[in-house]
Amino acid sequence: MLPDDWHLTQDVDDFLARAGDFLRSRPALHNTPLTDIEKLRIRGADEHDAAAPVFGRLESGGEVHAIFYLTSRGRLGLTPLSVEQTDALAAHLAVLGHSPANVIADHDTAGAFAESWQRHTSAAPVLFWRTHLYRLGTLTPPQPRPEGWGRITGGQDREQVVRWCREFCVDVGEQTSIDLIDAGSWDDSRFGDRHFTFWETSDGTPVSMAAATSIVGGMVRVDPVYTPAHLRGCGYAGAVTVEVSRTALAAGATDVVLFTDPDNPTSNALYQRIGYVHVADFAGYKFSYGAPQAG
Repeated sequence: MLPDDWHLTQDVDDFLARAGDFLRSRPALHNTPLTDIEKLRIRGADEHDAAAPVFGRLESGGEVHAIFYLTSRGRLGLTPLSVEQTDALAAHLAVLGHSPANVIADHDTAGAFAESWQRHTSAAPVLFWRTHLYRLGTLTPPQPRPEGWGRITGGQDREQVVRWCREFCVDVGEQTSIDLIDAGSWDDSRFGDRHFTFWETSDGTPVSMAAATSIVGGMVRVDPVYTPAHLRGCGYAGAVTVEVSRTALAAGATDVVLFTDPDNPTSNALYQRIGYVHVADFAGYKFSYGAPQAG
């Protein structure tokens, strides 16, 4: 596959006009590109960004077969590619002088790109993210159902939502989001555009929280789901996840997805019990470029 088959642009609207149907053709598998690119579209150009995002589509025979996007902060997102396609893209981006800080994609594509990027640039890849992708099949509320009910959060809940999101990030080691939250840049964090729901006990005390993205391409992603440590084991996480999932379906979502930590058997078993089915594995690699040699 020749690099020339990749068509690059910084015009997100033109990119979506040409590649939108491809992204929407597999909304579960493409859930992260769908939400990331939509956020970039809504946000528009930011005068504080050093460089505008770059979007690319791989075309053959007049059809789009894959896409990539590179944000101003260096996040490279890819849809599934063959090893040959991945290497051609890595070579092309290296020639153009791009320096992604990290890459996120399905497990095989991310690993292949990390190897190719190191070969073309000598940048050392470090695995920082592993996850299972689940898609909702038949929603099955947990039995027995814990006491309480779901409640969509409002402005009065912002402080607690922010606090719980930070606690979630501490639990999973998500330092970038912690830094943004601590800097007061909530809107720039990945949680800034989410719709949050609390699970409350009968006395109105919030005991668990789940959030969802807006519908994009028929898809909603549930993320994050968080219960404080001292309240776990009571069924609250399952209940609030069901509540958010049901709300997404009622709003017209055709695909409801979520990511899970492969090393957390409890959460994986929970989501399967309430109707989520494993779809694929994803991974993320950070790149270390090293210090330039003194001349």
